[in-house]
Amino acid sequence: MANIIELKQVNKEYGDQVKTPVLFDVDLAIEEGSFNSIIGQSGSGKSTLLNIIGTLDQPTSGEVMIGGKRTDQMRKNELAGLRNETLGFIFQFHYLLPEFTALENVLMPYRIRHGKVPAEKIDRAHEIMKLVGLEKVKHNLAANMSGGQQQRTAIARALMNQPKIILADEPTGNLDSDTSETIYNLLRDINRDLGTTFVIITHDRRIAEKADRIIEIKDGRVALDI
Repeated sequence: MANIIELKQVNKEYGDQVKTPVLFDVDLAIEEGSFNSIIGQSGSGKSTLLNIIGTLDQPTSGEVMIGGKRTDQMRKNELAGLRNETLGFIFQFHYLLPEFTALENVLMPYRIRHGKVPAEKIDRAHEIMKLVGLEKVKHNLAANMSGGQQQRTAIARALMNQPKIILADEPTGNLDSDTSETIYNLLRDINRDLGTTFVIITHDRRIAEKADRIIEIKDGRVALDI
């Protein structure tokens, strides 16, 4: 399979007067359709790495290619377009809008991008919610769902624009072990059935070890890649 993500000699430092280096000469390639976990201690640089892959942050130096496009040279509006078309994000905190239903939250990315939502996109949202096991609670307000249901809604929202890549930062960090296992299995099903590429940050070794590939970040460098 071709690489859908490529990082070449990526460095990142923060600060103007006092420089704080976070990533050092990171080389990384991710195959299309693969399921990858990134592990590492707090402060190791793994979230910075994920933010650079997701174009939420830019490297200080180095090249970043997403879907064959070099993102480190793109303008803000180009990056926003790429994020909307190619990338889906799942965070530890689901960031649902509590005054909207689960279905309305799932439709939000499309509504933000296009305004009015046509019937076929509403049908797609219903299909996605069935895929993630939410058909019975799709009209519930986000605040009236369990933690697992809220995270499933966040996953469905990430899938709404049919992204090629989903980036997840501790997606099961707030969930108990049984619910974490269920959510993980759901992500694997999506990977298998839709061919979506996953890059997941996790502290849970049990979850990480079930990925196709484990990448460990230590002190801003790739320390392990198996």
